[in-house]
Order: sequence, then C-alpha cells, then structure tokens
Amino acid sequence: MTAHDQMRAMLDQLMGTGRNGETTKYQVKFNDPKVCKSFLLGCCPHEILTSTRMDLGECPRIHDLALRADFEKAQATKDYFYDLDAMEHLQAFISDCDRRTEAAKQRLAETQEELSAEVAVKANSVHELAEQIGQKLAKAEQLGEEGFVDESMKLMEEVDELRKRKLEAEQEYRNSMPASSYQQQKLRVCEVCSAYLGIHDNDRRLADHFGGKLHLGFIKIREKLAELEKTADKRKEEKRKTRDRDRDDSRDDRYRERHREQYVGGRELDRRSKRHRSRSRDRKEREQRSDRDRDNRSRSHRSRSRSRDRRSHSRHSSSSDKRRDRDRD
Repeated sequence: MTAHDQMRAMLDQLMGTGRNGETTKYQVKFNDPKVCKSFLLGCCPHEILTSTRMDLGECPRIHDLALRADFEKAQATKDYFYDLDAMEHLQAFISDCDRRTEAAKQRLAETQEELSAEVAVKANSVHELAEQIGQKLAKAEQLGEEGFVDESMKLMEEVDELRKRKLEAEQEYRNSMPASSYQQQKLRVCEVCSAYLGIHDNDRRLADHFGGKLHLGFIKIREKLAELEKTADKRKEEKRKTRDRDRDDSRDDRYRERHREQYVGGRELDRRSKRHRSRSRDRKEREQRSDRDRDNRSRSHRSRSRSRDRRSHSRHSSSSDKRRDRDRD
C-alpha cells in the first residue's frame, strides 16, 4: 500500500463515506446485509488472521473502513445490535477451530507412542513450563519495544526462574523413559490456535509462536467472543424489547394514517370551519346572483310584452283611422 493509499484509508476511517461529499466505493451503506458486521466491530477472523498460516482469504462480505466510521457515528444515536451478529459469526468460527484441535489431538494419540500415566504427567509439566517461558519472553520483547524497560526486565527475571524449573522437569521426564523414546519428538496441540508444539522446542521458537500474529490473533478473537457472550442474554432481551417497541410504533403510525381523516381537532377544526363558512358564503352569493338574474330576466320579459302591446295598439288605432277616412269619402 502506497503512502497515498494509507493516508486515504486513515481519512476514511476517521470521517466515513461523507468525506468531501464522496460515497463508498461499494455503493452501499453500513447497514446493508452485504457488509460484514464483525468487521464493523473490528473482530472479523478474515482480517485478523490475514498473512498467517491460517489465512482465510478474502471475507465474502464487504470490508470498508469508511463504513466502519459511519457505523460508529450511527451507533452513538441508535443501537443496531450488531454485537449479536458478530458473536454468532465468531462462535461458528471458534467451534470449527476447536473441532480441528480435537482432531489434531486424536491424530497425535494414534501416531505417537503411548506414554504411561506417570510419564504423561511429567511430559505435560515440561510443556506447560515451556509455554509459560514462551509467553513471558514474547511479552518482555513487546514491552521492551514499547519502551517499558523496567517491566521487561522484571519479566526476564521470571523467565530465568522458569527455565530452571523446566530443566528440572526435563531431567525427571528423561529419567522416566528409555533414551530412544526420549529422542522422539513429543508434540502437543496449542489450545488457543491449534498449532503443534514440540517438547524439545527451544525458547526462541516458543517466543516466536506465542508472540506471533497467528497466536495473538486467536487470543484476540477468543477474548472478543468471551466478552460478547458475557452480555449476550441481556443484549438479546434489549433487542427483543426494541423490536416490539418499533413494531408497536409502526402499528400506531398505520392507525393514525388510516384514521387521519376521521380526526378533527385544533387547527384542523379551524381550517375545516373556515372552509365550511367560505363554501356557505359562496353558495349564498351564487343563490343571490341567480335570484338577481331571474328578476332581471322577468323584468326584461314584462318590458318586452308591454312594448309589443303598445305597438299592437298603435297599429290597430292607425287602421281604424284609415277606415273612418275612407268612409267619409
């Protein structure tokens, strides 16, 4: 990844998809089913175990730092309960890993020489001390790199003490079995990451294992799963209550929408009253105009009738005068 890509990823992680008016390259929102909910909470095994012996490849769901930033902002105002989705994802993954661990133990039991109960206890003692040394060495190196020198030196003193105890345990284990059998590599399966550990592994090899990305990645996943399972029952109950409340709110909204026209009150009553008065005035004005038009038509009709009567009377008088004139002649 170039410096430009790293800077872009940092800005996406801080500011989300709204940076500079941009949208996510996947054209989805964080609550899309195609987005990995475990990634949004920072615990997707595909991301944690990348570039390790158990690299799972690319996650089938979307990973985008900008979407994670969007989710963190939205989660501050609304609970999406994605921790429950992440818990189910991690449970399925860890269950599969535990099955592989048990299968590896079974293979070792079938292929390695069976030890007596007494010798097995001594061998396990050596393994346990070796693991403690490896873990403390890895932690001491980490503290030294971070500048905590005093804490690192204190752990190294504990490592020296464990080394002495391990030498004594190895001597007891060696004396309890034939030399030919002791030279065989006795393996043990790491309970955390299912890797094989040998009873003759040196401190450097153990430190590399316990401080390696694979082992630390599994620790992170298992600790996150334990944290989520601790509050799972409470969170499921909260999710159920929230879902019921949302369903009731949705039902109320539909009821209000359906009966909105039947409800009259407050400002709506005022508006309807004004609308009714306005319609009454309009109707009264129309009736008055209709009455005036009817009266006008009636007067006009009477006027035309009188005019016709006068013309008829005038014509009749003129005819009578003419007849009288003819009679005189």
